[in-house]
Amino acid sequence: MEAQELFKKVRKIEIKTRGLSQQVFSGEYHSVFKGRGMAFSEVREYQFGDDIRNIDWNVTARFNHPFIKVFEEERELTVILLIDVSGSNNFGTKMQLKQELIAEIAAVLSFSAIQNNDKVGVIFFTDKIEKFIPPKKGTSHILRIIRELVDFKADNSGTDISEPLRYLTNVIKKRATAFIISDFMDNNNFEKAVQIARHKHDLISIRITDPKEKEIPDMGLVYMRDAETGERMWVNTSSKSVRRKFSSWSEQKTKELDTLFARNGVDMVKVTTGEDYVKPLISLFKKREARS
Repeated sequence: MEAQELFKKVRKIEIKTRGLSQQVFSGEYHSVFKGRGMAFSEVREYQFGDDIRNIDWNVTARFNHPFIKVFEEERELTVILLIDVSGSNNFGTKMQLKQELIAEIAAVLSFSAIQNNDKVGVIFFTDKIEKFIPPKKGTSHILRIIRELVDFKADNSGTDISEPLRYLTNVIKKRATAFIISDFMDNNNFEKAVQIARHKHDLISIRITDPKEKEIPDMGLVYMRDAETGERMWVNTSSKSVRRKFSSWSEQKTKELDTLFARNGVDMVKVTTGEDYVKPLISLFKKREARS
């Protein structure tokens, strides 16, 4: 992609998603992702009514007078975006490719995170780890992420959801909020990886789909190519049996994913190309806030 074209695309996404994060998501994001746990802040003299379990016995012994530890809530979070850059995301029938929708959602979450003073990192994946951008703060860091989202070229085309989840578990030591954004076109069983990652991190899945992935339109005899495996074949889309089998497979895939994530306590958001992604994300935030 030419530098000028890249700049225009990055700028367009920045203007749209920064505005959304400021006007729509900032309050919801902040109220839901507030930080976890308590961090030691200072010591002060014991006052009547203080919890004796917080007495700092070392300082008390040194000054021969009771002192207690003061804690404050840890506000800073680490947000990790697990971004699917496999071949199947280079598809879309509603004026937008799935990969373009992924870029917008990732940018909105990134801007929301830095407004909350959080660090943001990214793991690009296919059936391999394609690139890791370590967590950092700041607008310049977010703009770098958006540039990568717009212009990234993966070396591989397949999908293996277990790979980024294992990488997340091994590389990110501190508990993080991790959004995995993917169409989940993976025929492998990745539930064990979900279970392990979910135990260590706050995991949220965002599934990206296109309407034509739910049913094939009647277009006659069509020569098709699998974007991930490269396999090619002629498909008779006029066949009711073929269309019925495809729709049945799509429904079954959705049920399996819904069951897998629900069984492991992972929130899931579904977003379709050509549709508004603001409402599903806000619904996610409100759902999580109601539970907290």
